[in-house]
Amino acid sequence: QVQLVESGGGLAQAGGSLRLSCVNSARTFSTFIMAWFRQAPGKEREFVASITFEGNRKYGDSVKDRFAISRDNRRNTVHLQMNSLKPEDTAAYYCVARHFADSEWRNWGQGTQVTVSS
Repeated sequence: QVQLVESGGGLAQAGGSLRLSCVNSARTFSTFIMAWFRQAPGKEREFVASITFEGNRKYGDSVKDRFAISRDNRRNTVHLQMNSLKPEDTAAYYCVARHFADSEWRNWGQGTQVTVSS
């Protein structure tokens, strides 16, 4: 069972920045694609960003050019740098891991709250 522990959420003002981090307990971190999803109250879950072991990145349209995902393969950690934050970025952010041979996002963290004030 893969455990994912997020940190770094909190309150920020519009235009500010926050950095989220997530540690993956798996011994074979290199076999996982890591991602961030978010969910705001009353809204559907939304894909934010993902990164492969090799560093290939994908971003959701709403965060492209503002957020940056990275990973430290020596420390089993993935980060999400969030810049130019907007009130609509307010949501619970979830760290997610998917084995490269799997088609589903099966491993989810508990989530960390990000609140952006205007």
